[in-house]
Amino acid sequence: MKRITVFLLVAISGMLAWAGEQKKDVTERLQMASDVLSQMSAAPDKGIPEEVLDNAKCIAVVPHLVKGGFILRGKHGRGVATCRTADGWSAPAFISVGGGSAGLQIGIEGVDLIMLIMNDKGMQQLLSSKFQISGEGSAAAGPVGRHASAGTDWKMDTQMLTYSRSKGVFAGLTLEGAVVQQDSDSTISVYGRDVTFQSVLKGKVPTPDVAREFMKAVGTAAHKAKVEEARDGEKK
Repeated sequence: MKRITVFLLVAISGMLAWAGEQKKDVTERLQMASDVLSQMSAAPDKGIPEEVLDNAKCIAVVPHLVKGGFILRGKHGRGVATCRTADGWSAPAFISVGGGSAGLQIGIEGVDLIMLIMNDKGMQQLLSSKFQISGEGSAAAGPVGRHASAGTDWKMDTQMLTYSRSKGVFAGLTLEGAVVQQDSDSTISVYGRDVTFQSVLKGKVPTPDVAREFMKAVGTAAHKAKVEEARDGEKK
């Protein structure tokens, strides 16, 4: 009986320690995601075009996405997503990005990833909790700069526009073959249970205190894009 009690105490202690580390990791990830959005807004000429951001239905940020490796050529990282609702932006849903083409490659590079969901079809994919980016019209490397090029078709067909940020500079990024899915461990550590993507991204779950700074960064970036786009429209 004594051994069982000791075993249970050790197991509980281990679980509490894991939960604490997981919560710390999520908190740091949310802060890094906030920094990425703030830096994007501070450099419009090197960032995401105002009209693209203003028209996005959802925003996902994966800080320090790892590209490449010694064995597999691919991408992996964890991040956070939010979607527009009738009341503003939804509470954050936690995601992981992994997969890609296989093969030998030397070197590892960490970049920040931003994914913008541009239409209802793309949003439905995100709400499914797991989907693979095909690269066949579903996702495309996004345009960069203060204004989107008139020749791009992002308003018409593209479900998702993807960007990478390295050393303060944004560029379009191809994510063909990558799998985006719900990060259940992070979800449980923040919400206390494995709530669904749909309930979070549709605004049915309140924003936790740990995500307030991230939501503020999202709101600021979206508001600035809307104001700048309206101002540019008046000049035309």
